[in-house]
Amino acid sequence: MTATLLLIRHAMHTDYGERFTGRADGVPLSAAGEEQARALGARLTSEPIAAIYSSPRERTLRTADAIARPHGFSVRTVGALDEVDLGDWTGKRIADLEGTPDFVRWNERRDTATPPGGEAMPAVADRAEAFVSEAAAGHEGETILLVSHADVIRALVCRVLGLPFANFWRFEIGPASVSRMSFGAWGGKLLSLNEGAAA
Repeated sequence: MTATLLLIRHAMHTDYGERFTGRADGVPLSAAGEEQARALGARLTSEPIAAIYSSPRERTLRTADAIARPHGFSVRTVGALDEVDLGDWTGKRIADLEGTPDFVRWNERRDTATPPGGEAMPAVADRAEAFVSEAAAGHEGETILLVSHADVIRALVCRVLGLPFANFWRFEIGPASVSRMSFGAWGGKLLSLNEGAAA
């Protein structure tokens, strides 16, 4: 038996395109993001969702709540779906990091480079894959929804497809997008990527 997983990237937040938000607190969805989350919730009302899990960040929880409300579900918070720990880069302006050697190296070599004081991409994939395996085993034959972050979803897609993390930028995971996988004891299979991305 397998489970179907809908991997959701949160809608746009107030730091979007400006800051390297990471795990910084107090970053809500923007007005556009709130509308994206409502539209995503409406789009998913026909899905036979058995459970909704979310990263603990405000932007993911708000997105998850917009999806959960029509189904009458409570959202379950899961640390394994949390954003990449960006260490010293958390909350920094993107413009201030662009072009610096460490930032360039990290974006070119996600398989080996790590943010200063932060988390390595293989570790991100490990924690996401471990949770997905556990959740799929507990929801055999069901559809579950996981609200997370672009890099976490990318890491999981790379792991399932056997792609080196250096190929991180060869596919898009846009805000409020849906990527589908089937998962079982045999492993995972990608069914769709970046459905309905808002940007």
